[in-house]
Amino acid sequence: MIRLLAGNKSLPHCVASGLCCQLSFPFIQPCSFIVPYLSGLMRRSGRLFLTLVKVMLPVMIAVQAAQAWGWIDILGQAFAPAMGLLNLPAEAGMVWMTGAFVGIYGAIAALISLAPALELTGGQFSALCSMLLFAHALPVEQAIVRRAGASFWATAALRVGAALGYGAAVSWFCHATGWLDEPVSLQWLQSTALAGEQAGGIWAWVRGTAVSLSFTYLIILALLVALDVMERTGITRAITVALTPVLRVSGLDPRVTPVTILGVLLGLSYGGALIIEEAEKQQLEARPRFLALAWLSLSHSLIEDTVLLMALGANGWIVLVGRLLVTLVVVAILARMLGGGGAARRPLGAPAG
Repeated sequence: MIRLLAGNKSLPHCVASGLCCQLSFPFIQPCSFIVPYLSGLMRRSGRLFLTLVKVMLPVMIAVQAAQAWGWIDILGQAFAPAMGLLNLPAEAGMVWMTGAFVGIYGAIAALISLAPALELTGGQFSALCSMLLFAHALPVEQAIVRRAGASFWATAALRVGAALGYGAAVSWFCHATGWLDEPVSLQWLQSTALAGEQAGGIWAWVRGTAVSLSFTYLIILALLVALDVMERTGITRAITVALTPVLRVSGLDPRVTPVTILGVLLGLSYGGALIIEEAEKQQLEARPRFLALAWLSLSHSLIEDTVLLMALGANGWIVLVGRLLVTLVVVAILARMLGGGGAARRPLGAPAG
């Protein structure tokens, strides 16, 4: 059979050779594809992971030190009186400040410790959770945003402003209308596994950080494979086409849509890392980078963080739907302010922050 194919003059030489190769060595072609693919995947994921670790680890250590020395508690106490303007109790200031510096799980730890004294209605708790979702882990996440090409301070101010504005609007609206005015009990948190996880001291933090970074690498690996599959199967193009109306309203560049969507669903760290790579690969201008990072800064990790806070008692319409609408409006306004693609290269989006 092989000899017949090779000697058939009616077939092009390349076709006959290819058929002979497949018939003789059926495993060569799959292996010759898989090995280089896995090698490239490991190099690419390792490069992205190291980029993230260089940014995240020093900031995580600094924040942990500040928390251990009580600096975050002091900031929370100083900020507590301002909570009255948002129709929230003073203790909510400590919860939000802890979340703003440490992250969602740090805020939950503060909730655990303050649960006996914290009295909140469903509307107030949903407002506080919205503030946490808009502005949390700012030192780590905005350092990643800065590395991806947007200003640390501009995007941090954007997140804090959105948190305060949306939190106040939700809290006062619920107070005025009586919506979600039933009290929320948080004392059950003190008997959960979350309480035990937050009380392990420095070694628990080291272990938790190592586990977190390990999962970060695995997620980056999975995201790269998912992106490649989406690109090869045409899903990326289908998503881009489907989201064209939203992109037109918000001003987001179609080139950054796939990685932005992944970041919105899974987290700013992963989306930011992919945007870093995409910006280097496609030579993205400052404007599309900034708008994508503004989207990610305001709305990300819709799966884990949002579901977690909804499980604690937050209202889904407030912490999910309302937050996405606010993000859409804010990014659309920013897109209009920044003008065309070449009109604004450095303002707001410049990484010199």
